[in-house]
Amino acid sequence: MSRYVQVAAAAAALLLLYLAWKFVVPEVLTVVKYILVLLTPFILAIILAVLIEPLVRFLHLKMRLIRPLAVALAMLVLIGGLGSLLALLVFRLVGELSELSVSLPRYTGPVQEYVSQLVERGKIFYFQLPSPVTDRVQEKMGVVTHWLSELAASLANFLLHVVTALPGAVMIIVVTLIATYFISRDRKEIVQFWLKYVPVPWGTRAVDVGQEVMNAFLGYLRAQLVLISLTTIQSIVGLHIIGANYALTVGLLIGFFDLIPVLGPATIYLPWAVWAFISGDMGFGIKLLLLYALVWVVRQTLEAKVVAASLGLHPLAVLVAMYAGLKVMGVGGLILGPILLITVQAAVKAGFSARVK
Repeated sequence: MSRYVQVAAAAAALLLLYLAWKFVVPEVLTVVKYILVLLTPFILAIILAVLIEPLVRFLHLKMRLIRPLAVALAMLVLIGGLGSLLALLVFRLVGELSELSVSLPRYTGPVQEYVSQLVERGKIFYFQLPSPVTDRVQEKMGVVTHWLSELAASLANFLLHVVTALPGAVMIIVVTLIATYFISRDRKEIVQFWLKYVPVPWGTRAVDVGQEVMNAFLGYLRAQLVLISLTTIQSIVGLHIIGANYALTVGLLIGFFDLIPVLGPATIYLPWAVWAFISGDMGFGIKLLLLYALVWVVRQTLEAKVVAASLGLHPLAVLVAMYAGLKVMGVGGLILGPILLITVQAAVKAGFSARVK
């Protein structure tokens, strides 16, 4: 009898897990997503406060500045440094893009000639087809035209959404900077307030877990920065070696697309290689494909290892977390999977250290 009870209990547990996964987890994820959207400026502020903390500590302890002034100077250094770097990059990009706009007709000429030849050949071939086939072709062309019109409408809606979202983005930036100042300035008071009103030992454990997660998250950011920098440098040097014009501009653009997992460097390399093949420059197209293959292989080979080294985890654990995150949460799971693994590891460490004490 006990065996049947165990089987029934196991079946009931599996049923409950399935129902929770099917109905409860999606609702919880929706609520968490909504909360994260509301707290985005403050989450960014916490990250920025952690990033500038070493400089704040140096100015406060070594330079003998009061903490509010040290925080203000650290934020000015951060904003000024990023702004100066961005200005230099934009200045260089504008110069290369202006040169590209002047020489662009020289590249588009062969493509236009090739397309014109294809159109003329297509006309001759089309008029030789039987009427059922031409009717089918016209039907497919109507489908393509409808798809292109929908694509144009989607692009217009996207641009409109970007324009309308600019005021909100400015507000998020302003709130983030203000919150960063107060969080960094009153860091000790915030921690003491938390420890005062949260019961022991949960307050201390939460602080320990938060510190572990933040350190690991910064390590993850460093790892991604290393990988993106490696992709960018490879692209710039490789494009320069194969004789591509505007290697710096295109390399930086490839690095930007490397930030987006669903796009990646292929967004630049593959269309560029196709363009080279169409325009008749087969050798350059093959060089682009080989360079992209090199960038892709290096990225795939080093990603799990670099992330694991930054997080203090085994590469296999990071690979499993990234794959599980991709399957469960989509593209965003590539980032959230390792972060959730970090959180679990930090919670286990905090609980273990508390038991040891």
